[in-house]
Amino acid sequence: MASRYLKNFFPILFFVAPAFAFAQDSTINDSPAALPDVRITAFEQRGRLRDIPASVGHIGPGTLQRFGMASIVQAVNTIPGLRMEERSPGSYRFNIRGSSIRSPFGVRNVKVYFNDLPITDPGGTTYLNQLGSYSFRSLEVIRGPGSSVYGAGTGGVLLIGSLAGGDRPRLTAEYTFGSYGLHNLYGSFSTGNENSLSQLSFQHQVSGGYRQQSALRRDLFNWSGNFKLGNGQLKSTFLLGDLFYETPGALTFGEFQADPRAARPGGGGFPGAFDAQASIRQRTFLAGASYEQNLFGWLRNKTALYGMFTELTNPNLRAYEKSSIPHAGGRSVFSIQKTIGKSSLGFDAGMEWQEGFSKVSIHKNFGGRADSLRSVDELDNRQQFVFAQGLLDLAQSWSLTAGLSWNWSKLAFSRFAPATIGRQTRRFNNGLAPRLALMKKFVYSSLYTSLSKGFSPPSTAELVPTGGAINLGLEAEKGISYELGFKTSLPSGLTLDAAAFLFRLENTIVQRRDAGGGDYFTNAGKTDQKGIEVSLAYPLLGKAFRGLQSNAWISYTYHRFSYKEFRQLNNDFSGNALPGIAPHTLSAGYDVQTRKGWLATLSYYFSDRVPLSDAGSAYATAYHLLGARLGYQHAMGMHWKLRLTGGVENLLDQLYSLGNDINGFGGRFYNAAPGRNFYISMMIVREK
Repeated sequence: MASRYLKNFFPILFFVAPAFAFAQDSTINDSPAALPDVRITAFEQRGRLRDIPASVGHIGPGTLQRFGMASIVQAVNTIPGLRMEERSPGSYRFNIRGSSIRSPFGVRNVKVYFNDLPITDPGGTTYLNQLGSYSFRSLEVIRGPGSSVYGAGTGGVLLIGSLAGGDRPRLTAEYTFGSYGLHNLYGSFSTGNENSLSQLSFQHQVSGGYRQQSALRRDLFNWSGNFKLGNGQLKSTFLLGDLFYETPGALTFGEFQADPRAARPGGGGFPGAFDAQASIRQRTFLAGASYEQNLFGWLRNKTALYGMFTELTNPNLRAYEKSSIPHAGGRSVFSIQKTIGKSSLGFDAGMEWQEGFSKVSIHKNFGGRADSLRSVDELDNRQQFVFAQGLLDLAQSWSLTAGLSWNWSKLAFSRFAPATIGRQTRRFNNGLAPRLALMKKFVYSSLYTSLSKGFSPPSTAELVPTGGAINLGLEAEKGISYELGFKTSLPSGLTLDAAAFLFRLENTIVQRRDAGGGDYFTNAGKTDQKGIEVSLAYPLLGKAFRGLQSNAWISYTYHRFSYKEFRQLNNDFSGNALPGIAPHTLSAGYDVQTRKGWLATLSYYFSDRVPLSDAGSAYATAYHLLGARLGYQHAMGMHWKLRLTGGVENLLDQLYSLGNDINGFGGRFYNAAPGRNFYISMMIVREK
């Protein structure tokens, strides 16, 4: 099957030729071709990408700006093994090797750090959409369990940075407008010197949306600092965000074909999305800092502390939900690095702790307004773990990594209305998560193998879902991953990263939906997940033409995920494909930049058809996305730069569904993505 899709792709690649990318500092040095020089911090290891014995994807400013700054979805999807979805503007789902099977919306079972702060709440949910696209200066993605260093979780880890080394003082203003009422205004001011950098930024974004009831408004204020303090480095983060987006709801196949831009209609005793004024309002405050210092030359410590508060309101078809979700925590890591002849020995040990206190009230929804009270719940979460990791590097030839974490988590639940339910507690203790990796290094390449175990307790939203009954009996997922990988970066500029994995999961948590669109969850026995992920980049034509920088890139993902053992009542789904996972995806493109200031990118993305139910009775059709971007940048004197860009997405005007509602009740699976659309952007930068 894969060969048929590749055959369709290559004629397109030959006919569509050069196109464009603009990296933040008027070069494309952050494009995939330059990744060998990027320093990676995943698993507390500081080294080149090819020297890390794990599947780690990196996204820099060049990749982010390749697709415009209104959304990071397409940039993330250039990394094999990743799938980011946007059910409607602002409604993100994030999938690392199938992890979104537990996420009807938002991000679950993926640990997220922002400027060293663990912003995933102790209940297991990350409101990733609260970060604007400009919050991502760099993104490292660990594919597969990272539990040995980052605690409970089987779905991977995101390490996000809003500042990067080498940033300079500057003033930036950018305005973008486009299809479906898109307007995006961004401004930032950075000041400092070689010892400090402080950046203030603001983003205002609005969109009418492709579908009815899919408007978006985002206001985000961010202050980040990076300062040399004593013998260490201090990073500070302050973020204040206000996000509102409407939720149009899923359609049946017939409704999707008849009018993909429609919102879900009423029926079955429930109002339609428009009548219910279905939407989400998130207001978030985040404050924190991390300090890294050398204590004795060979001993280093990094400690981070933070506090975060999210207020969420969600009128929906069933009810009107109001939640307040404060949480706080910290992380501290001690690292030892010793050189013994031509070999080196490293050791990391640390702990992480998070505590949260949530209150959720459910009201009757009266046309988008809270009416009579139905229930009031209070939930207290605590999650903590300790970990240790050793790294032995023998004469830059062989390296051995061994790590282990020990995890504890607790949820305490109380209900005060309509009738009081006494305090109930569920604990998940002693979740051991080991990892072992062996790497052989060559002159320009490396070959590694790893074994890792993941432990993932159910999130608060799964134990106490607003759409279903309380289910404190859910069990934690436990999985073991085997991986073999190869990485190379040649002097010619060619880079290759390939990995094959086998992941076996027990007590897999899967999602269900009731008639009103409410979610509930159950354990699904065992799953068998196999995959191959490959990315390749090469500066095609870049060395043949003087004054031309270019980069051709392609990434391919093959995932074969199935239920190994899953029976529900009288149904036996054993052997069926896991819903929500495309067997084949492919992302490719070509970037070019000339000395005269012209920039261009052509991009292509293919997704195989996606099963939408455990029974395999419905599928979202395969689709091909083609995009193009053209720009020009010009230096105005010594300090000012002007950049004009324009782009078109979904050039083929494909009708497809993105962010499908898995196991949707009554066949309501489909959320239509935008058709052909455009954007135009102007940026002005002043640098010292």
